[in-house]
Amino acid sequence: MATASLIQAGCGFSPRFCSNCSFRAGLFGPSGSSLSSSSCSCSSSSPSHNLNFSSGTTSKWKHQGLRSQAMSTTTQGNFASSNSIANGKNEPDHLLVLVHGILASPSDWTYVEAELKRRLGRSFLIYASSCNTYTKTFTGVDGAGKRLADEVRQVVKKTESLKRISFLAHSLGGLFARYAIAVLYSENDSSGTQSNNVTDCLDGNLQTSSPSRRGTIAGLEPMSFVTLATPHLGVRGRKQLPFLLGVPILEKIAAPIAPFFVGRTGKQLFLADGKPSRPPLLLRMASDCEDGKFLSALGAFRCRIAYANVSYDHMVGWRTSSIRREEELITPPLKSLDGYKHVVDVEYCPPVSSDGPNFPPEAVKAKEAAQNTPNVENTVEYYELMEEEMIQGLQKLGWKKVDVSFHSALWPFFAHNNIHVKNEWLHNAGVGVVAHVADSLKQQESSSSFVSACL
Repeated sequence: MATASLIQAGCGFSPRFCSNCSFRAGLFGPSGSSLSSSSCSCSSSSPSHNLNFSSGTTSKWKHQGLRSQAMSTTTQGNFASSNSIANGKNEPDHLLVLVHGILASPSDWTYVEAELKRRLGRSFLIYASSCNTYTKTFTGVDGAGKRLADEVRQVVKKTESLKRISFLAHSLGGLFARYAIAVLYSENDSSGTQSNNVTDCLDGNLQTSSPSRRGTIAGLEPMSFVTLATPHLGVRGRKQLPFLLGVPILEKIAAPIAPFFVGRTGKQLFLADGKPSRPPLLLRMASDCEDGKFLSALGAFRCRIAYANVSYDHMVGWRTSSIRREEELITPPLKSLDGYKHVVDVEYCPPVSSDGPNFPPEAVKAKEAAQNTPNVENTVEYYELMEEEMIQGLQKLGWKKVDVSFHSALWPFFAHNNIHVKNEWLHNAGVGVVAHVADSLKQQESSSSFVSACL
C-alpha cells in the first residue's frame, strides 16, 4: 500500500482522491484498489512514452480511460508556503508563467493572478507574459513562441531562487507556450552531453526516438503544463472554429482569407503554412524534429492538463481543445463537480504508443490540392489526415483532460472568456474553473514535495 500511495502522489493526486474514481475496464483490477504506474497520465517516472498497455488497447482509448471528480475542495496544508520556509528564505522557487491568447494582453489574467496568489502561496512567482500583446499575436506561432522564450529567460535570470517552472495558457497562448518550451528545453543524454538525435522534418516520418522525460525548461524543473481552450489541432475542420457554424462554404473560404485578418498565425492555425512538401507547423509541433524537440519538451513536465469547453465556445471547438477524435466525444454530465462549478468531467488518458506523426506522400498531395483547389472535398481530406497524425503524436504523452460546460451560466456564449475569467464581472462564471486549476497546481506541488521527502 505504501508503494501505491507513492505512485499516486507522484501523479499529482492523493489516495483520498483515488478512492472516488470510477475505474474503467482494462486499467484496474476488479476491486479497483490497485493502481499501476502506467495508468497515470501525469506521472513523470516512466522513461519511455512508447508504452504498449494491454492487447485490448486501441485508438479509441477513451473507453478504457479513467473519469472522475478532480479533487476535493479541501486541500491538506499549504505546501507552497512551507516550501518557502524550508528554503530558509521568503523567496519564490516556482515560476508560473501565464500566457494570454489572440488580441489580448496581461490584463486578461487580472482575476486569475490575484486568485492564484491567494491560493498558491508565496513560493510561486506568478508572471503574466507581456511580449505578445494584441496584434503581435498575428506574427505566427513560431515568432510569438520565440519571444515568449526570451521573456521567460529574462525572468529566470532576474530571480535566482527559482527551481521549478509551470505554464498556464489560454487559447492561442497554449500554442505559443508549446513552441516556447521547445526553445527553452535542454536534455542531457546518459553521458551528460547534449543529445542531437533529431530527424528531418522534410522526410515522411517526423518522429524521433522516444522522447524522454529528462531535461529542464529554462534550466528549471518542469512541473505542470496547463492549457485552457487551446486549439491544439488547429481550427481547420468541421466545427473547429465554432462561429462558422459548421457551414461547409464558410469553412471553405475561411482558410484562404484568414491570413488577411490574423497574418501568419492564421495560416498556421488552418494548417496552410509552407510548401506542399513541408509539414505544417502544428504537425511538426506534435513531434521532435529539426525545428525543436516539441514532444520531449512537453513530456518533460510532470503533468499536462487540457481544459476544454464542451459547447458555447465561439472560437475553439471541443475536439481541438481536448485533443480528441470526433468519435471520442461523448455527451458530458450536466452536473458540475463538487466545489468546481461548470467543471463537469475529468479524464485521465495514459500514453498511447504509435508510429506517428507522419507526413506521407498522400498528405503532400492533399495539402497541395487544399492549397491550389480549396474545395470542400480537398480541404476535408487534408485536415482529416493532419488531425489524425497530430493526435497520434500528442497522445504519446499522458494527459489529464478536463471538460467544462457553461450551459447553465447566465451568459454561456462567453464560454471562451469565461474559462479564464477575462473580466471578473462579465465572465465570473469561470471562477470554479480557476479554482480547479489552482487546486490542480497546488496538488502537483504538494505531491512533488511529498515524493522528494520520501527519497
